Amino acid sequence: MKDLDALIDAIIMDRVLKSRHIIEAFEKVDRADFVPDMFKEAAYVDAPLGIGENQTISQPTTVAFMLEHLSPQKGDKILDIGAGSGWTTAMLCHIVGKEGSVLGLERIDSLVELGKFNLARYCPDEKRCQIEKAGERLGVPGEKFDKILVSAAADELPEELIEQLNVGGRLVIPVRDSIDVVIKTSKEEYQRESIYGFRFVPLVY
Repeated sequence: MKDLDALIDAIIMDRVLKSRHIIEAFEKVDRADFVPDMFKEAAYVDAPLGIGENQTISQPTTVAFMLEHLSPQKGDKILDIGAGSGWTTAMLCHIVGKEGSVLGLERIDSLVELGKFNLARYCPDEKRCQIEKAGERLGVPGEKFDKILVSAAADELPEELIEQLNVGGRLVIPVRDSIDVVIKTSKEEYQRESIYGFRFVPLVY
């Protein structure tokens, strides 16, 4: 698909998309399968698109930026908060492979069903990759993950998500107008970098 190839090439040229396994996920998991029919022709435009319920599928360059900083690897156990129509969940499932697992969480019922439908086309193994309705508490309290990706903006860095990281794990989350990258260095300590200049829908929980 020339339009998809052109989009990926542009993101690579901008030096945002760098890792071979993440580039492959962009190639194999077609964004057009995760946007509403009315936006199919705009699927490869580098811009966010509406998916209903006042939610969006994020701009491809922003997704690439976040995935590169998340650094997902084969075999990882990943939590994807704000799964929306399932695009990032499906890409993460492709990256972690059969040895890993991805849980996508979404709070809006219609998007949960949409995300499940879309994800099943790329990852039919529900034991390994799934999208569920988010609970009242943020993330999955009591569980531990290697990586956590959040696709909506928090007002403050949620300490409860850092608690859900394994030591050495990474959290990538928008906080107000920045994307924050958190690396958990020990049970009680972490490193944090804030990269400014982004806008996301608000994180609600």
